[in-house]
Amino acid sequence: MLACKALAALLLYPDAELMAALPEITVLLREASLPAREKAAIVRFCGQLERLDLMAAQSAYVSLFDGVPSLSLYLFGHVHGDSRERGQAMADLVEDYRRAGLVLTGGELPDFLPVFLEYVSLHPAEHARALLAEIADIAALLAGRLEKRGSGYASVMRAIEALACRPANREAVEARLAGDKPDDTAEALDKVWEEAPVSFMEPAAGGTECPKAAAIVAQFEEGVAGGRNGGRRKA
Repeated sequence: MLACKALAALLLYPDAELMAALPEITVLLREASLPAREKAAIVRFCGQLERLDLMAAQSAYVSLFDGVPSLSLYLFGHVHGDSRERGQAMADLVEDYRRAGLVLTGGELPDFLPVFLEYVSLHPAEHARALLAEIADIAALLAGRLEKRGSGYASVMRAIEALACRPANREAVEARLAGDKPDDTAEALDKVWEEAPVSFMEPAAGGTECPKAAAIVAQFEEGVAGGRNGGRRKA
Protein backbone atom coordinates (compact mmCIF):
# COMPACT_ATOMS: atom_id res chain seq x y z
CA MET A 1 0.00 0.00 0.00
CA LEU A 2 1.90 3.03 -1.31
CA ALA A 3 -0.14 5.44 0.76
CA CYS A 4 1.52 4.03 3.88
CA LYS A 5 4.96 4.84 2.47
CA ALA A 6 3.81 8.41 1.85
CA LEU A 7 2.40 8.71 5.39
CA ALA A 8 5.61 7.26 6.83
CA ALA A 9 7.65 9.88 4.98
CA LEU A 10 5.51 12.72 6.33
CA LEU A 11 6.19 11.57 9.91
CA LEU A 12 9.96 11.66 9.48
CA TYR A 13 12.13 14.56 10.60
CA PRO A 14 11.95 16.93 7.63
CA ASP A 15 15.24 17.21 5.79
CA ALA A 16 16.00 18.65 2.37
CA GLU A 17 15.31 15.32 0.68
CA LEU A 18 11.85 15.02 2.24
CA MET A 19 10.97 18.61 1.36
CA ALA A 20 12.00 17.99 -2.26
CA ALA A 21 9.84 14.84 -2.36
CA LEU A 22 6.66 16.57 -1.15
CA PRO A 23 5.17 17.06 -4.66
CA GLU A 24 5.54 13.31 -5.32
CA ILE A 25 4.13 12.46 -1.89
CA THR A 26 1.17 14.72 -2.57
CA VAL A 27 0.44 12.93 -5.85
CA LEU A 28 0.50 9.54 -4.10
CA LEU A 29 -1.95 10.75 -1.45
CA ARG A 30 -4.26 12.32 -4.03
CA GLU A 31 -4.53 8.85 -5.59
CA ALA A 32 -4.96 7.02 -2.28
CA SER A 33 -8.21 5.35 -1.26
CA LEU A 34 -8.97 7.93 1.42
CA PRO A 35 -12.32 9.53 2.26
CA ALA A 36 -12.70 12.98 0.68
CA ARG A 37 -12.33 14.91 3.95
CA GLU A 38 -9.17 13.12 5.05
CA LYS A 39 -7.69 13.36 1.55
CA ALA A 40 -8.33 17.10 1.33
CA ALA A 41 -6.83 17.67 4.78
CA ILE A 42 -3.61 15.78 4.14
CA VAL A 43 -3.11 17.31 0.69
CA ARG A 44 -3.56 20.71 2.31
CA PHE A 45 -0.98 19.81 4.95
CA CYS A 46 1.51 18.74 2.28
CA GLY A 47 1.08 22.14 0.66
CA GLN A 48 1.59 23.93 3.96
CA LEU A 49 4.72 21.92 4.70
CA GLU A 50 6.09 22.54 1.23
CA ARG A 51 5.75 26.30 1.71
CA LEU A 52 7.80 26.30 4.93
CA ASP A 53 11.53 26.86 4.83
CA LEU A 54 13.57 23.92 6.06
CA MET A 55 14.44 25.36 9.47
CA ALA A 56 10.83 26.25 10.21
CA ALA A 57 9.67 22.76 9.24
CA GLN A 58 12.31 21.16 11.42
CA SER A 59 11.55 23.41 14.38
CA ALA A 60 7.84 22.60 14.19
CA TYR A 61 8.55 18.86 14.08
CA VAL A 62 10.95 18.93 17.04
CA SER A 63 8.62 21.06 19.17
CA LEU A 64 5.90 18.45 18.74
CA PHE A 65 7.41 15.00 18.59
CA ASP A 66 10.56 15.61 20.63
CA GLY A 67 9.06 18.08 23.05
CA VAL A 68 5.67 16.63 24.00
CA PRO A 69 5.70 13.16 25.63
CA SER A 70 2.08 12.40 24.79
CA LEU A 71 2.88 12.88 21.09
CA SER A 72 5.57 10.22 21.02
CA LEU A 73 5.89 8.39 17.70
CA TYR A 74 7.29 5.31 19.46
CA LEU A 75 4.49 2.76 19.79
CA PHE A 76 5.92 0.54 22.49
CA GLY A 77 6.67 3.52 24.68
CA HIS A 78 2.91 4.01 24.96
CA VAL A 79 2.24 0.34 25.62
CA HIS A 80 5.16 -0.82 27.74
CA GLY A 81 6.90 2.33 28.93
CA ASP A 82 10.43 1.41 30.01
CA SER A 83 9.50 -2.04 31.28
CA ARG A 84 11.45 -5.13 30.26
CA GLU A 85 8.49 -6.20 28.10
CA ARG A 86 9.38 -3.41 25.69
CA GLY A 87 12.74 -4.97 24.86
CA GLN A 88 11.24 -8.36 24.06
CA ALA A 89 8.45 -6.74 22.05
CA MET A 90 11.11 -4.87 20.04
CA ALA A 91 12.99 -8.08 19.31
CA ASP A 92 9.81 -9.84 18.22
CA LEU A 93 8.83 -6.98 15.92
CA VAL A 94 12.28 -6.92 14.35
CA GLU A 95 11.81 -10.61 13.55
CA ASP A 96 8.46 -9.87 11.89
CA TYR A 97 10.14 -7.16 9.84
CA ARG A 98 12.92 -9.53 8.84
CA ARG A 99 10.43 -12.13 7.62
CA ALA A 100 8.75 -9.44 5.52
CA GLY A 101 12.10 -8.43 4.01
CA LEU A 102 12.39 -5.14 5.91
CA VAL A 103 15.87 -4.67 7.37
CA LEU A 104 16.39 -1.76 9.76
CA THR A 105 19.44 0.30 8.98
CA GLY A 106 20.26 3.73 10.45
CA GLY A 107 19.71 2.87 14.10
CA GLU A 108 15.97 3.59 14.25
CA LEU A 109 13.90 1.57 16.71
CA PRO A 110 11.35 -0.87 15.26
CA ASP A 111 8.42 0.68 17.13
CA PHE A 112 8.93 4.09 15.48
CA LEU A 113 5.62 4.76 13.73
CA PRO A 114 7.14 5.57 10.30
CA VAL A 115 9.02 2.24 10.44
CA PHE A 116 5.81 0.37 11.25
CA LEU A 117 4.08 2.16 8.35
CA GLU A 118 6.91 1.12 6.04
CA TYR A 119 6.33 -2.47 7.17
CA VAL A 120 2.59 -2.13 6.54
CA SER A 121 3.30 -0.85 3.03
CA LEU A 122 4.89 -4.19 2.12
CA HIS A 123 1.57 -6.03 2.43
CA PRO A 124 -1.45 -6.31 0.13
CA ALA A 125 -4.20 -3.81 0.83
CA GLU A 126 -6.46 -6.06 2.91
CA HIS A 127 -3.64 -7.22 5.18
CA ALA A 128 -2.26 -3.68 5.41
CA ARG A 129 -5.63 -2.37 6.57
CA ALA A 130 -5.76 -5.08 9.25
CA LEU A 131 -2.32 -4.06 10.49
CA LEU A 132 -3.36 -0.41 10.59
CA ALA A 133 -6.37 -1.41 12.66
CA GLU A 134 -3.91 -2.36 15.41
CA ILE A 135 -2.92 1.29 15.77
CA ALA A 136 -6.21 2.99 14.89
CA ASP A 137 -6.87 4.06 18.48
CA ILE A 138 -3.42 5.52 19.01
CA ALA A 139 -3.62 7.33 15.67
CA ALA A 140 -6.97 8.84 16.65
CA LEU A 141 -5.64 9.88 20.05
CA LEU A 142 -2.56 11.50 18.54
CA ALA A 143 -4.77 13.21 15.97
CA GLY A 144 -6.92 14.70 18.72
CA ARG A 145 -3.88 15.94 20.61
CA LEU A 146 -2.35 17.44 17.49
CA GLU A 147 -5.64 19.13 16.59
CA LYS A 148 -5.69 20.76 20.01
CA ARG A 149 -2.33 22.28 19.10
CA GLY A 150 -3.53 23.35 15.66
CA SER A 151 -1.00 21.12 13.92
CA GLY A 152 -1.45 19.90 10.38
CA TYR A 153 0.29 16.67 11.39
CA ALA A 154 -3.13 15.66 12.73
CA SER A 155 -4.15 14.98 9.13
CA VAL A 156 -1.51 12.26 8.88
CA MET A 157 -2.94 10.49 11.91
CA ARG A 158 -6.49 10.84 10.60
CA ALA A 159 -5.39 9.30 7.32
CA ILE A 160 -3.85 6.34 9.16
CA GLU A 161 -7.11 5.74 10.99
CA ALA A 162 -9.15 6.15 7.79
CA LEU A 163 -7.09 3.53 5.96
CA ALA A 164 -7.55 0.95 8.73
CA CYS A 165 -10.16 -1.78 8.38
CA ARG A 166 -11.95 -0.54 11.50
CA PRO A 167 -12.45 2.90 13.03
CA ALA A 168 -10.98 3.89 16.36
CA ASN A 169 -12.98 3.43 19.55
CA ARG A 170 -14.30 6.98 19.62
CA GLU A 171 -15.71 6.84 23.14
CA ALA A 172 -12.43 5.63 24.61
CA VAL A 173 -10.39 8.15 22.63
CA GLU A 174 -12.60 11.04 23.71
CA ALA A 175 -12.36 9.94 27.33
CA ARG A 176 -8.57 9.96 27.11
CA LEU A 177 -8.53 13.36 25.45
CA ALA A 178 -10.82 14.77 28.11
CA GLY A 179 -8.42 13.60 30.79
CA ASP A 180 -5.30 15.05 29.16
CA LYS A 181 -3.18 17.48 31.13
CA PRO A 182 -0.29 19.59 29.78
CA ASP A 183 2.77 17.35 29.59
CA ASP A 184 5.37 19.64 28.02
CA THR A 185 6.22 21.67 31.12
CA ALA A 186 9.39 20.94 33.09
CA GLU A 187 7.34 19.58 35.99
CA ALA A 188 5.24 17.35 33.74
CA LEU A 189 8.29 16.01 31.95
CA ASP A 190 9.77 14.98 35.28
CA LYS A 191 6.55 13.33 36.40
CA VAL A 192 5.94 11.34 33.21
CA TRP A 193 8.97 9.16 33.92
CA GLU A 194 7.41 8.10 37.21
CA GLU A 195 4.02 7.08 35.82
CA ALA A 196 3.09 3.53 34.88
CA PRO A 197 2.65 2.93 31.14
CA VAL A 198 -0.87 2.99 29.76
CA SER A 199 -2.05 0.50 27.15
CA PHE A 200 -4.48 1.74 24.58
CA MET A 201 -4.25 -0.30 21.41
CA GLU A 202 -6.64 -2.93 20.12
CA PRO A 203 -5.74 -6.48 19.02
CA ALA A 204 -5.22 -7.03 15.33
CA ALA A 205 -8.16 -7.78 13.12
CA GLY A 206 -8.73 -11.40 12.21
CA GLY A 207 -6.50 -12.75 9.51
CA THR A 208 -3.47 -10.68 10.43
CA GLU A 209 -0.31 -12.69 9.87
CA CYS A 210 1.74 -10.62 12.30
CA PRO A 211 1.24 -11.98 15.83
CA LYS A 212 4.23 -10.13 17.27
CA ALA A 213 3.05 -6.83 15.80
CA ALA A 214 -0.33 -7.60 17.33
CA ALA A 215 1.46 -7.85 20.67
CA ILE A 216 1.89 -4.06 20.64
CA VAL A 217 -1.81 -3.96 21.32
CA ALA A 218 -3.46 -3.84 24.73
CA GLN A 219 -7.02 -3.00 25.66
CA PHE A 220 -7.66 0.71 25.10
CA GLU A 221 -10.83 0.54 27.13
CA GLU A 222 -9.01 -0.91 30.14
CA GLY A 223 -6.79 2.13 30.27
CA VAL A 224 -9.91 4.29 30.43
CA ALA A 225 -11.83 2.13 32.87
CA GLY A 226 -8.82 1.73 35.12
CA GLY A 227 -8.77 5.35 36.08
CA ARG A 228 -8.60 7.19 32.80
CA ASN A 229 -5.13 7.36 33.77
CA GLY A 230 0.06 8.72 27.45
CA GLY A 231 5.28 8.68 25.98
CA ARG A 232 8.11 10.83 25.19
CA ARG A 233 9.96 10.16 21.99
CA LYS A 234 12.79 8.08 23.36
CA ALA A 235 15.41 5.88 21.83
